[in-house]
Amino acid sequence: MKPTATLATAARVLRQILHDPRTIALLVVVPSLLIGLMAWLFDTTPVFAQVGPAMLALFPFIVMFLVTSISTLRERRSGTLERLLTLPLRRLDIILGYALAFGVAAIVQAGVAVGFAIYVCGLDVEGSLWLLLGVAVLDAILGTTLGLLASAFARTEFQVVQFMPALVFPQVLLGGVFLPRDQLPDVLRSISDWLPLSHAIDALNAIARGTEDIGGDLLIVAAFALGAVLLGALTLRRRTP
Repeated sequence: MKPTATLATAARVLRQILHDPRTIALLVVVPSLLIGLMAWLFDTTPVFAQVGPAMLALFPFIVMFLVTSISTLRERRSGTLERLLTLPLRRLDIILGYALAFGVAAIVQAGVAVGFAIYVCGLDVEGSLWLLLGVAVLDAILGTTLGLLASAFARTEFQVVQFMPALVFPQVLLGGVFLPRDQLPDVLRSISDWLPLSHAIDALNAIARGTEDIGGDLLIVAAFALGAVLLGALTLRRRTP
């Protein structure tokens, strides 16, 4: 691994993001708008107070997955990755560069989403706001790393979308958004224990309630994110067949 190569890759990807207003809007604005829509929809009910923390995990995770996977796939289809791999660069340097660039985007995205949910939508959080922000960032980075992994196997943007039922939707359904995980059938609860988004949602819900004993959940999410980066580096191809 060469830190200079990783930083150079990250800087290049960040420049591309900054020159694409539509990507910036999708990364930064859309998750907050969706959270705002949820708050408005359930304005006269206690529902948003119950599901608001989960929304801070859900929407950034999905958006980062889509943007990262499609962006990386386009670079491979255009031949950019093939040209990079002719240089003295390791696959891990490239993957870490992408992860770092989109990780910076995830920090901005999570900061805007958390601030909007709390100060505009009125989400009540009893625990540390900084800890809440940190978990939201880690969750968005998880979406980024899974997007990098998905892009290694997809050949077209449509196939990236097809990965969502396999990698994203089960985590959404079993993560405790629609039904608390302790009320799931035993088999589904066991499956949800192995899904990283479940632990991100658990951590955000715990912080919202004022409980900050979330070390185990954070380790699981971080381990999945790291595993996705390493597997993405191993499966990275020069170009799409």
